[in-house]
Amino acid sequence: MPTKNAAPKKTAPAKAAGTTKKVTAKKAAATAQPEAAPLVEAAPVAKAPIPAKKAAPAPPKRPATPPYANDEKFLEEQRVLLLEERVIYQGQAVDLRAEADSLALEREPGDVQFDEESGEGGTVTVDRERNLALSAQAAAAVEEIDDALRKIDRKTYGGCERCFEAIPKARLRALPFARLCVACKSGGLSRR
Repeated sequence: MPTKNAAPKKTAPAKAAGTTKKVTAKKAAATAQPEAAPLVEAAPVAKAPIPAKKAAPAPPKRPATPPYANDEKFLEEQRVLLLEERVIYQGQAVDLRAEADSLALEREPGDVQFDEESGEGGTVTVDRERNLALSAQAAAAVEEIDDALRKIDRKTYGGCERCFEAIPKARLRALPFARLCVACKSGGLSRR
């Protein structure tokens, strides 16, 4: 028997049968793919010709005769300048190396101070490293001078090693062992 105080059960209203079919038909129409169009034979497309690769510019050619091969007076002046420079640079290389070695001998292996006044190891190490670097630069200059002297002997002195043009005499008088002309040394801005 049913009790009088019990609340009647509520049921959800029934959905109309026609609404689900409409929604389903709309979804189906939205997701349906259109039929594929029949393939039409396309006219052949003319292909554009492939541009030819640009040829790299030809490397500069070495002149038949070196620029100053016939100027004996200039070559002899340059030989004297190079020999003077060689003596100077050779002396610097030896002196700086000897000074670096003496700085190393003055300092004892455990003689490093780490206080406010001396920094990390003092200036002795810094001075020694600087002297070694300068000595190496002077030795490299001696090698370049020796190479320039060999070029004078072979009569190939004064030509730029990159573009093979003559290095101006003013540059060679200022830096007798120059290997490059000013344009090539500065990056070749004129050859763009």
